[in-house]
Amino acid sequence: MNTQLLREICAIPGAPGFENHVRKAIIKHLDGLIDEYSVDAMGNLIAIRRGKTDKKLAIAAHMDEISFIVKHIDDDGFIRFHPLGGFDPKTLTAQRVIIHGRKDIMGVMGCKPIHIMTAEERKKLPTLNDYFIDTGMKKSELTKHVQVGDSITRERELIEMGDCVNSKSLDNRVSVFILIEALRKLRDHQPGCDVYALFTVQEEVGLRGAITATQQVDPDYGLALDVTIANDIPGAQPHEAITKLGEGAAIKIMDGRTICDPRMIRYLKERADHASIPWQAEVLTGGGTDTAALQRSGRHGSIAGALSIPSRYIHQHIEMCHKDDIQGCIDLLTEACLHIDTQDWNHD
Repeated sequence: MNTQLLREICAIPGAPGFENHVRKAIIKHLDGLIDEYSVDAMGNLIAIRRGKTDKKLAIAAHMDEISFIVKHIDDDGFIRFHPLGGFDPKTLTAQRVIIHGRKDIMGVMGCKPIHIMTAEERKKLPTLNDYFIDTGMKKSELTKHVQVGDSITRERELIEMGDCVNSKSLDNRVSVFILIEALRKLRDHQPGCDVYALFTVQEEVGLRGAITATQQVDPDYGLALDVTIANDIPGAQPHEAITKLGEGAAIKIMDGRTICDPRMIRYLKERADHASIPWQAEVLTGGGTDTAALQRSGRHGSIAGALSIPSRYIHQHIEMCHKDDIQGCIDLLTEACLHIDTQDWNHD
């Protein structure tokens, strides 16, 4: 697995609405792998690999990451922020962030020290409003570089831990990586239909980019790529796991916003079994992904499903995926692209 490419993609800042640096890197890595590409007004990157038939398979991987935006700088230089995407506040304590202003400024998430909390305060879970960002700079110096409206991202580089990778932004840069690598595997093979690789924007704030991109492409088939919960940790009951690290690519059955098409579920299972690719079923009762936009935003809807990458510690400063699961998703996505024209897609 090209861990260095994944490390590079995860490191690039890309808050919702600020995905331009990620998009530029992806375009560079798509050189020689696609027939054409375009960028729409929202910033979605739509790359096309022509296939054997003119049917359209849209594959969505969102470029953005959960982040923050500067909303106030007080007289002492402390930054107040607004979240872009969902955060668990208790995971922010003492974490480093980067404010992307006229130049990048390092900061740390600060809050009231436990030593001076009241007994009642110690019992309460922190909220986002309890935090501020400390850059170690006075306001007069800070505002030379930072202003209201600048984006803020987490500061963590990718490392390898055992058979896993651990980084900020694996949600959803691991899917960007998987889509690039699948297109690389398709370089010398013609897919069964036209493949539209949609690198979408603003998923973390409401699937916004995927809705617009799907309306443009109007696909016959849709596949979303995104992480999913691997609650396979101490204290979790077996039925709470959702998925488990190292047990294969996850084939989505449903999530909080989509019931996947049984025909697509069956197709993915059959291709995985045919190619001896380990897989596991995903039933996620909360949350949602670009699958919903792919399924419902085209003129006639699409036969939609998703491949998910099991991940621990989602929406925290660090997220963890198993390298075998990542490779399994690359392999299964490639299989799905190559043979989609051979499937009987009629209703049962």
